[in-house]
Amino acid sequence: MRNIADLPLHGGHVPQWLAQRMRKLTRLVLLLAVEEYGTRGLLERLSDPVWFQAFNNLIGMDWDSSGSTTVTAGMIKEALWREELGLKAAGGKGKKSRATPEELKRIASLYDLEPEPYVRTSKLVAKVDTVALQTGYQLYHHVFLLDEEGNWAVIQQGMNERERMARRFHWFNSETFTLDPHKAIAGLEREFALNTVSREAKEYQKTLLDVVQESPVKIERELESLKAIAKGYRPLVYYKPREPWEKDVIKRYESLGKFELNKRALEFARELSVSNYEEFLLLKGLGPSTLRALSLVLELVYDVHPSWKDPVTHPPDPFKFTYAVGGKDKVPFPIDKPAYDELISFLEELVSRHPEERTLVRNVTKITKNWKFPEWEKRPT
Repeated sequence: MRNIADLPLHGGHVPQWLAQRMRKLTRLVLLLAVEEYGTRGLLERLSDPVWFQAFNNLIGMDWDSSGSTTVTAGMIKEALWREELGLKAAGGKGKKSRATPEELKRIASLYDLEPEPYVRTSKLVAKVDTVALQTGYQLYHHVFLLDEEGNWAVIQQGMNERERMARRFHWFNSETFTLDPHKAIAGLEREFALNTVSREAKEYQKTLLDVVQESPVKIERELESLKAIAKGYRPLVYYKPREPWEKDVIKRYESLGKFELNKRALEFARELSVSNYEEFLLLKGLGPSTLRALSLVLELVYDVHPSWKDPVTHPPDPFKFTYAVGGKDKVPFPIDKPAYDELISFLEELVSRHPEERTLVRNVTKITKNWKFPEWEKRPT
């Protein structure tokens, strides 16, 4: 199996003539999907990276760009606020992501839901994909979808500026946020990742909670003792391993960045007597570098380690959906405007009909289900 898209960082914008068509087609697909599967069913599909990518390909967005997430999620959010389907979306890219809590309160008010659990969930999934799971990607996009029954999904994306790549994280109605919580993760698989939310990291989480009850000064001293093994006081990059196995450990941590303890965050943990890993992750001031420092101490001093397995998903390839109307970057062919307009007209007619009259479309899907695209037409944009 292979990844569905490499998601390189792309600049530029969607031309207005295409954006207008995308809005119309997005609305029609959402209407049909909710009618067919209900709001929960739509959320399940949006949290599936194959379905989401197929949606992106269908509306004509680049099949392999970071914009696959930001543009498609933006179109979905806009359509859901224009229509009353029993489902809304909050957040977005950059500054819009920071408006998520207030927008969630507004949505909760519309659907007579208690907002705080969803605001907390929004903050927690962002902390997990920034701090608890570290693969070199910094979050810059966060969309939270919530329906009138309280079902939710999150689609968020991080970027690795050095490698010019993006990674998309999918969540759906997670019952746990600390043990393999993702519905799926789309992007290139890395050799290793600092994964503290794997089921393999249960012992790590337990030990970390014990350690943070100690004085932050003591933890800092233990970290500095590792740094001081090298001659004089130098950054950890100069640390000289005492045992051969430590070389790989240090290499992994060094690849992720700096080690800086936020002692105030650790003081909060101690003062609040943090009792579970979720509470720990939500501590104000807890960032990636602090968790890396703590993880290094746990691994080299207490012989307890996180998982280093990258949980990226390997789903089937939905590239064939780019053949519906073409792609913005002319892969597999330039956007076919007449075909796009004809598809919109056909779906508008379909939406206006009774559901029982749509058997023809279901039969068409059976015919196209096993069709495979020519491999040579799939190329990077």
